Amino acid sequence: MEGVLEKVPGTTYVRDTDTHRAAENGHYGRIMLFAGSASQSVAAEIAEELKCPLGSYERIVFPNENIFIRLKESVRGQDVYLIQSMTTPLHDNIMEMLIMIDALKRDSAGRINLVVPYMSYTRSDKKDQPRVPITARLMANMIEIAGTDRYMTVDLHAGQIQGFFNIPGDALTAFHLLSDYVKEKNIPDLVVCSADLGFAKKGRNWAEKLDTPLAIVEKRRIFNTGTAEALAVIGDIEGKNVLLVDDEVLTGGTIVKAVEAIRKHGAKDVYLVFTHALLKDKAFENFNGLGLKEIITTNTVPFNQEKIPENMTVLSVAPMLAEVILRSHQGRSVGALFNE
Repeated sequence: MEGVLEKVPGTTYVRDTDTHRAAENGHYGRIMLFAGSASQSVAAEIAEELKCPLGSYERIVFPNENIFIRLKESVRGQDVYLIQSMTTPLHDNIMEMLIMIDALKRDSAGRINLVVPYMSYTRSDKKDQPRVPITARLMANMIEIAGTDRYMTVDLHAGQIQGFFNIPGDALTAFHLLSDYVKEKNIPDLVVCSADLGFAKKGRNWAEKLDTPLAIVEKRRIFNTGTAEALAVIGDIEGKNVLLVDDEVLTGGTIVKAVEAIRKHGAKDVYLVFTHALLKDKAFENFNGLGLKEIITTNTVPFNQEKIPENMTVLSVAPMLAEVILRSHQGRSVGALFNE
């Protein structure tokens, strides 16, 4: 008996719901999932999708702040997936991730796959000033040296960061998940607006997907203070509904400036969409004063559920990540999920 056909959210792939999610043993044994402290919720969703339980481990932080990890089950010869976002407390979570990788390696895991829904330090991807590091490359080196065989991540700030890794990986995107949601809303008189010039290329992808014009907020960042100043809007948005797109939001300072500029140019309703909701407390305060029609994001990083505004929609990347994990385990194409 055939199951029901359904589209995997965030992809173009249609699957049979009766397909066995946790595949049988393959070249690297069976799938084993472990959830780091920063990704407990999304990892639980992935485990549910795959019908595969989360692995058990013990985590202790000693008085000297050293982190101790002990696996409570054997991973010898198995295909292990460690799910951990790099988010607050950032350096604790990064060290926990590296220590867990080392523990998996020393227990003779068949293959260690690191699933990082949000990868930090990706803005430091080039030496654009004298005497500065390229921290994104350092992160890639640490992940490899710890013992990772493969990585997966969602919406890197810059695509060239893939070149910093000498191990295979899947640089995924939440674009399809977010754009499909917006497309179904069928917002009239819509214009896509990139939050800055750096996001203009991805903004063009949004405009093509939604079949709308594109506008761009011209912004300059003041390096001494770290603040951003929006200067102008390139494109016609007067009397239009605007979809403001970006990759991540921390304090919302850039968004505040962008929305101010958009409103000065005569926009009607403003929608905000972005992948990574880093969202410090100040961000929620900024959002409350902007009068946004809807804020659309994903669950690549955890945040305080009690502070989510009523107009915020959070879409889950778990079904997409689960399908990618399954395909990686089975040795099937990941690009086929997105017609690539």
